[in-house]
Amino acid sequence: MTAPAHRLSVAPMMDWTDRHCRAFHRALTKRALLYTEMVTAEAVLHGDRERLLGFDAMEHPVALQLGGSEPTKLARAARIGADLGYDEINLNVGCPSDRVQSGRFGACLMREPALVADCMAAMGAAVNVPVTVKCRIGVDEQEPEGALFALVDACAAAGVTTFVVHARKAWLQGLSPKENRDVPPLDYGLVRRLKAERPELTICLNGGVPSLEAALDHLAPGADGVPLDGVMLGRAAYHEPALLGSADREVFGQDVADVDAFEAVEAHKSYLAARLAEGVPLAAMTRHMLGVMHGRPGARAFRRILTVEAIRSGAGLEVVDRALDAVREAEARRAA
Repeated sequence: MTAPAHRLSVAPMMDWTDRHCRAFHRALTKRALLYTEMVTAEAVLHGDRERLLGFDAMEHPVALQLGGSEPTKLARAARIGADLGYDEINLNVGCPSDRVQSGRFGACLMREPALVADCMAAMGAAVNVPVTVKCRIGVDEQEPEGALFALVDACAAAGVTTFVVHARKAWLQGLSPKENRDVPPLDYGLVRRLKAERPELTICLNGGVPSLEAALDHLAPGADGVPLDGVMLGRAAYHEPALLGSADREVFGQDVADVDAFEAVEAHKSYLAARLAEGVPLAAMTRHMLGVMHGRPGARAFRRILTVEAIRSGAGLEVVDRALDAVREAEARRAA
């Protein structure tokens, strides 16, 4: 079976998509592009690089998302990321938090397309891996069509070919970051129009995609006959990671069997064991697994065991085994 030229990625989410989260998601899909949390260029240059940027080779393909607005610093940070082996360097032009705004990066950069283009040009010149942009369709009182096309066209002129568009405005005044994920209305039609009018660019959709089935619908041709190039899943993939188990077959057209939640957890145990041996607390890793049994008998017991028992001193793989057994027993009772 020939794989279609689609991108499926798991959104960068602060405090969520750390290396342990990515390692677990990789147990479910070999092809989806995984993202780091956003790391500021300043932190890359002056912070603890192993803690901020360290990743396991099994995470590939994996993208580093940067935050910043100074071309020289972003270029240096991008080069560090590429030298460490990241497959893509992405610039965040979509985060609406107050902290990000105060640092003049994230969604507020939607107002400065020329500066973003300068940043992307500098990053692109510094590395030999793709540099991409994740943006909103506008901020505050901006007219979305004008704001989105202005940003994309400026960056495309600087050599950028791939854009991940969160199909909502960001309201920097009046809405919290959480509200900005839900309150502003989605405008999928504008993202499709961007693809139709800029067919040479790779346009990926983000925002409000609740399932893999919905992602596949977005990847199908719309009324204009033009399909989007990719979809980024956010909270759906985090809270119900088992949906990634069929991604390699359904999205990428691979002739492979779907990965069941049990299979993924069993495969992930070798990673857990290795990190436990390094002193990583079990709870720091299993917190990303809580939703993998969503919708199955015993899912609540699975979550409870991992939540309560993984935080205990010395907790090891036996906790994961007990959680899996709780689901097996519940499914056996259901089948009886």
